[in-house]
Amino acid sequence: MTLLGDPALQAAIRIAIAAMFAAAAVHKLRDLASFTATVRNYRIGPAALSPLAAIALPKLELLIAVLLLVRPSTAFAPIGALALLALYSGAIAINLARGRRDIDCGCLGPGHRQPLSEWLLVRNATLAAAAACLLVPRSIRSLEWLDGIAIAGCSAALSILWVAANRLLETWPRVRFLGE
Repeated sequence: MTLLGDPALQAAIRIAIAAMFAAAAVHKLRDLASFTATVRNYRIGPAALSPLAAIALPKLELLIAVLLLVRPSTAFAPIGALALLALYSGAIAINLARGRRDIDCGCLGPGHRQPLSEWLLVRNATLAAAAACLLVPRSIRSLEWLDGIAIAGCSAALSILWVAANRLLETWPRVRFLGE
């Protein structure tokens, strides 16, 4: 058995990734017009398809979040998370290659402008690695009451880390170093 197959660790990762996808979806759906403009601003596909993509993407995020929690034994949700993160990373990478760093990533919805940067790719790769851990076969050990405390604490810590990383990425362009 590997540590990655531990059911408590996998449960904590599932909860944290589900919370991340659910929060991202809710933020996007709260102001669909702004998110549609963000999708259009990426200039990846035809502008006429932007409203459809802006509706579909957060709904996929919600579906993945729900499946991570209610269907923990299937690979569909982790694979869906990997696919969505790959899609987002590809769109970010294309725009970075085009030199378009000033556009909002759209990750957190309106009110949380986060310009494109390589750090978003690192963040997404880290999330993808976490989602890939969910594809490791789980050990068959049963969970104990102490595992529940560990799962809650680890899920909370991972979620707080994700929020902190996003806040740092959001404010990084405005940070001035001493001596500048």
